[in-house]
Amino acid sequence: MSANGKVGRRPRVDVQRNRAALLETAQRHFLRYGVGTSLEAVAKEAGVGPATLYRHFPTREALLAAVLQTRSEEFMARRADIERLDDAGEALERWLRAMEDYLSAFSGLPDPLMAAARAQNADNPLTIPCDILITATGQYVRAAQRAGHVRESVQGYDLFLAACSVAWIKGTGAEEESLDRLRALVTSGYQEQDARP
Repeated sequence: MSANGKVGRRPRVDVQRNRAALLETAQRHFLRYGVGTSLEAVAKEAGVGPATLYRHFPTREALLAAVLQTRSEEFMARRADIERLDDAGEALERWLRAMEDYLSAFSGLPDPLMAAARAQNADNPLTIPCDILITATGQYVRAAQRAGHVRESVQGYDLFLAACSVAWIKGTGAEEESLDRLRALVTSGYQEQDARP
């Protein structure tokens, strides 16, 4: 029932089918070609016209946010595992790695997410997922600070940007050894001196 007391109609079956086809096709295209893929090609492969795509997803950011939402189940399962850890420092490290994996799902994904985080534009559909990630990172940072693992000056936003940076570099095809060294540099940058091994 809607706010005015009328019974809301369910979306037509063809509308639901078109939306699902667009999301599935967009995810394939993002995986294969990155977030800059042709939206017209997505619409064509999904069997709809560009006007239908834009009715469902008025911007590339709207489509990307919807695809990310469909991929969030595994990410949230990893977060649930991290929440069970007793060591706040380890929890933060594992969260940053999980976030890095999530942010590197599609080539070019860190760019629009960092832009949304910087702009804080309520009209950008990517602002909400960014805010969720930044808030969660802040919670892990504060817990690790209380446990003496992280310098007091470090903020969740800082480490969100660090994870975006590593994810971006990962998307360029960097070797795992280089990524491990970069992760170690990030970790040594936020850790308290006496918390370092």
